[in-house]
Amino acid sequence: MDNNQLQKLVEDISMKSFGKRFRHQASFNKRLRTTGGRYLLRSHNIDINQRYYEEFGLEELIGIIKHELCHYHLHLEGKGYQHRDRDFKELLAKVGAPRFCSPLKLEKVPRKILVYCCKSCSQKYTRRKRVNTTRYLCGKCGGKIQLIEEG
Repeated sequence: MDNNQLQKLVEDISMKSFGKRFRHQASFNKRLRTTGGRYLLRSHNIDINQRYYEEFGLEELIGIIKHELCHYHLHLEGKGYQHRDRDFKELLAKVGAPRFCSPLKLEKVPRKILVYCCKSCSQKYTRRKRVNTTRYLCGKCGGKIQLIEEG
């Protein structure tokens, strides 16, 4: 699905579920990480996370679009459009939109591990952040430490 197909889908859902036209732009935003979509207050556009469509399919995408259209239509009407507002919760229930989207599978990023060793007593230290070896000394014997493994 590309942005043109998404735009048409959003316009169709808006007319069928809300009985109102969607007059702004809907597009996929690959930079969204933690949310299924977002409604932009200033431009009135809607951004959708494409990974939700790829992982969960059309049904989840339609739910996200309905959720964002609730924000959209309520904001334009001057009603309570935030998650905590009664108008928003009632409209969500009326159109069958989910309050939250399903969680994405997290991509595990391997974290680097640094291993330092004391030159005097061979005490090993594992860290995730770099240690300034000119400033810090071994906690066991007070000797100099050096980086021996980075991975």
